[in-house]
This record gives sequence, C-alpha cells and structure tokens, in this order.
Amino acid sequence: MANNIFPDKTEHSNELNKGILASLPIFIGYIPVAITFGLLAKATGLTLLESFLFSALVFAGASQFMALQLISLGVAHLQIIAITFIMNFRHFLMSSYLSTLFPTHEHHWLPFISFGITDESFAYFSTQKQNQKKHFILGLQYSAYISWVGGTVIGYLFGAIIPPIIQASMGITLYALFIALLIPEAKKFYPAAITAGIGGFIHSLLTWLQVFSTGWNIIIAIFSAAVLGALLMGQDEEEAQ
Repeated sequence: MANNIFPDKTEHSNELNKGILASLPIFIGYIPVAITFGLLAKATGLTLLESFLFSALVFAGASQFMALQLISLGVAHLQIIAITFIMNFRHFLMSSYLSTLFPTHEHHWLPFISFGITDESFAYFSTQKQNQKKHFILGLQYSAYISWVGGTVIGYLFGAIIPPIIQASMGITLYALFIALLIPEAKKFYPAAITAGIGGFIHSLLTWLQVFSTGWNIIIAIFSAAVLGALLMGQDEEEAQ
C-alpha cells in the first residue's frame, strides 16, 4: 500500500533519464528549425516575448511556420486559428492513442502528455513500444520542448549574426521539414503520397482561380485532401482484407 502512495523515485528518475537520452536525435533536430522560426518571427515583426510565447504555448512547429506566413500575408486572425486547428487536429488522434497507455489513476498526467505530443515524439512512441512509461514519455517530450523554445529565443536574439546567405537558405527549412515528414510515410504507404499530391493540386488550382482568399484556399485544400485521402485509405484497407 505504501509503495502505491510513494512510488519508487529512483525508478522514476531512471525512466526520466532514459527519456531524455532517447530524445537526443529530436532535440538536435529541432534546434536549427527553431532558430529559423525565431529568425523569421523577428523578420515578421513579432517581439521577443511574442515569439517566445508563440513557441512556449503552441509548440507545434509546422503550424507555427504556417501561422507566421499567414500573419505576414495579413490573413484574418479567425482564418489563422481555423487553419492551425485543422492542421493540428491529428494531435487529437495521437493523444487518444497515448491515453490508452495510462491507468485511470494517472489520468491527471494526460494534459501534460497531450501538450508535449509532436509528430516526431509520437513516431518514436508508436514504433518503440517496449518503453511507454509515464516518466520516460515526459523526459522525451519535454527535452524536445526545451530544444524548440530555446532554439526560438536563440534564433530571435542571435539569428542576425548568421551570414545573410545562410539566413536566406534557412527560409526553405519549413519545406524541408514537411518533405522530411512526408517522404518516409509516402514510401511506406502510397495513399499518403496521393493525398499530399491532391492537396497540392487543389491549392494550386484555387490560387490560380483567385476565387477565395489565401486562408480559405488552404482550408478548402486541407478538407478536400483529407476526405479524398480517407476514401483512398478506406479502399486500400478493404482490398488488404
């Protein structure tokens, strides 16, 4: 009974350290992207506090870059919120999966676990199923969080030191990030590649037609690609059965 009230702190500390160690590839990978975000946030006109809070409260790299781009284009705030909500809706599914790993008496940890979910950390948890303990997950997630927030502040304060030619090249980091996330999945699962292609085609078509604003073009392209992708994946699963 006493062990349930006062859990083994040594075991928790070990799990936390394992999580921090496992996060190193993500920690290192986030730094240049976060520096780029801090640099671009400053160029967009955000203050240091706004840039810090942007990363500290949102902690969603791809949608942060997207929101920053929309801010620079003067897109309405409501449209920016709608677009980032749609982009981040996949976190609902990822959080649902992780919630099944925790017993009922530990559900008070779920808000912290859910907040720390990223595509990279979830990919680790979903492929390395041998270690799903709470402190391990927290160690991995919040090491990545520190890397992201710290990189943003560094990029904002010291990004100007970086030579202009490198600053300009860092502008493509967002696209590189998207490609890095997409290609491995597309190689394993062809409907993902087709869905991305459909989304790109619809957005390009809407941009060419100039019927809607930039924000609505993205929303329509995301919804259309998601619906068509769901139909394709459903058909693929039926064929597999």
